Amino acid sequence: MRETTYFPDLCLVQLGTSEEACAIDPKAPGIDLEPLLKLLVREEVLKVFHAGGQDLEIIYNLTGTTPAPLFDTQIAAMALGLGEQVGYTNLVAAYLGIQVDKGARFTDWARRPLNDRQLDYAIGDVTHLATLFPKMLEKLRKTGRGGWLDDEMARAADPATYANDPDKAWTRLRLPSRKADVLGRLKALARWRELEARDKDVPRGRIVKDETLGDIAASPPRAQADLARVRGLSAAWANNGIGDRLMRSLVDAAPLSPDEMPAREPQRPGLSTDGALVADLLKLLLKIRSKEAGVAPRLIVRGDELDALAAGVRDGLPILTGWRHGIFGADALALVEGRLGFAVKNGKLMMSEIVLEP
Repeated sequence: MRETTYFPDLCLVQLGTSEEACAIDPKAPGIDLEPLLKLLVREEVLKVFHAGGQDLEIIYNLTGTTPAPLFDTQIAAMALGLGEQVGYTNLVAAYLGIQVDKGARFTDWARRPLNDRQLDYAIGDVTHLATLFPKMLEKLRKTGRGGWLDDEMARAADPATYANDPDKAWTRLRLPSRKADVLGRLKALARWRELEARDKDVPRGRIVKDETLGDIAASPPRAQADLARVRGLSAAWANNGIGDRLMRSLVDAAPLSPDEMPAREPQRPGLSTDGALVADLLKLLLKIRSKEAGVAPRLIVRGDELDALAAGVRDGLPILTGWRHGIFGADALALVEGRLGFAVKNGKLMMSEIVLEP
């Protein structure tokens, strides 16, 4: 549960193998979770999750590391043609033919006692997962797609993904300006808010909304009394302790150094109007090829690779190397170089090779 706290509140842990499953109450008086945490970070034990981002964040907060190696069934589903964010219920239905009872889905897991239906629902997460995992693993082996997931699994297991460095909190915000002094104030304000939220264990937005931080950074108040006129703050900030700490963070703020200045957002690099149309054609090709291969498009292409390819970039693009080249990159390159085109035959969209005259 994390609606009212800065740190996610660990309320229940479910563990399962092919032989047994259990639920652990981390809120039980006197319980020692140390043996469990040691198990979760043992490198010789493979850990299986579904959409495990929040689970991994909790383990990182408790141990300072992540439970590698891991296998995330939602990520694996991308390579098996089940979409980019397939839900656990749909995955269980697709592979096991079981309809999960969703009646206890909105349980307040922090309340005690939990009834039998709630516990059965919770343990169902891992009993089905223990059955699901080997089936998905076998299909990945048969299709030779296990290696396709390496980058995604490594990204999920990277501890840096879950570290909340107060000095980097500003990088998650929408920038109100590209001026060094404004960004320096934003960095200081974001750091102040992060520390306040941690200290009070409340969500960041309960302290100050993102938009208000941006407004203050762009138009800083000259005195604490001016905080009463800032949209998004109450009049009490004009003379209370939290308002004083906000103002002190502004006083200490230094302009962002040249090394810290964020890179400018790439604007569809060098794309002319025709280039933008080529990028749109690449998206159509990606849709066709991903459907044919039965793999989620996001697993093939990330970020602005299609725009870069349309603009003439060739070096450093993952789609032009490895398995991505075979499934999509080669055809994408042929399309932008005029060696491949779209055709309609019998009412069906097809790709056709174009023979270039010497």
